[in-house]
Amino acid sequence: MPFAVYALGLAVFAQGTSEFMLSGLVSDIAADLHVSIPAAGLLTSAFAVGMIFGAPLMALFSRRWPRRRALLFFLCVFGAVHVVGALTPDYGVLLATRIVGALANAGFWAVALVTAVSLVGPEARARATAVVVGGVTVACVAGVPAGAVLGGNLGWRSAFWAVALVCVPAAVVIARTIPGGRTESAPASVGAELRGLTAPRLLLTLLTSALVQGATFCAFSYVEPLATRVTGLGQGWVPVLLALFGVGSFVGVTLTGRVVDARPVALTVSGLVLLTVGWTAFAMGAGSPVATVVFVLVQGMLAFGTGTALISWVFRLAPDAPTLSGSFATSAFNVGGALGPWFGGLAIDAGFGFRSPLWVSALLMVLALGTGCAALGARRAADRSRDGVPAV
Repeated sequence: MPFAVYALGLAVFAQGTSEFMLSGLVSDIAADLHVSIPAAGLLTSAFAVGMIFGAPLMALFSRRWPRRRALLFFLCVFGAVHVVGALTPDYGVLLATRIVGALANAGFWAVALVTAVSLVGPEARARATAVVVGGVTVACVAGVPAGAVLGGNLGWRSAFWAVALVCVPAAVVIARTIPGGRTESAPASVGAELRGLTAPRLLLTLLTSALVQGATFCAFSYVEPLATRVTGLGQGWVPVLLALFGVGSFVGVTLTGRVVDARPVALTVSGLVLLTVGWTAFAMGAGSPVATVVFVLVQGMLAFGTGTALISWVFRLAPDAPTLSGSFATSAFNVGGALGPWFGGLAIDAGFGFRSPLWVSALLMVLALGTGCAALGARRAADRSRDGVPAV
């Protein structure tokens, strides 16, 4: 695996830490900037929305740039807005930096995924994807807790400084290892790329990816009340469960990257089935501390492993959209990350209790299993049509 791919993973680690670290800093930010806690919570929502819309917009914005230039531009902007965020005393400015940072993050993600798979042969594309996505899982395991520790001891602004600092070595390595020239002299037109993204099998794959991530974040956004009010674990167990989720995610991404290129269909379908069964079993067994600990680890592994496999499918199914395929995969990931917690919150507000997000996750996975099988069927029909065999 080229060292440049790991540099992309390091940059994604810094950006993933920034995306999730505010969950442990909201109270301090609210107190320091004299705003309400819900207002401080909007900083996370603004980042998620910026990621959803920013990925395709930034991919279009930078599509004619050499990939090294695009990656460095987005990473430098991301680091710079964190410096501004660390210095500002104004909530409005901080909110603006989160939006701009999300746009830069989305642009980096879109270009990084395409760059990673272009640096390796076809047999290692899923593994390269796993290294990039793995930056997020390492952020969950180490970056987010470290940000919380820094914020608790040195103030929330120190976490922003730390994110900006981690961007520096990543930028240096990217500048030295990513090829500087254009990978193609005449990029496909925007219309051609968009047409390449309209195939039913690809749209169904993107929808499946969004549903899988929706199920994941629906459940894990409410781990704290689930653990303390349903399972009966103490508050001290919450960071342990979050760390276990991160460890499981890292293992899932790593293992998937090593095997999915050889057996993509079997691994993806198996992951969808096991996730559906797992969320259902978790919902039924959430009252048991042992079951909760096991399911947090296993579901994190299955969720991110299956998510990585689905991202690799997007690249397989969109060869005619080399610059936009990564952005659409990024947007689908974040659509699920934004809608999943909302769906879980609706279930709780409706009076179904803190176990209900797990049932919602199970329902989302039933839908994901259906769309995933439909995507596979559409792909096989397209293959038969291309080979001259009538589809049935």
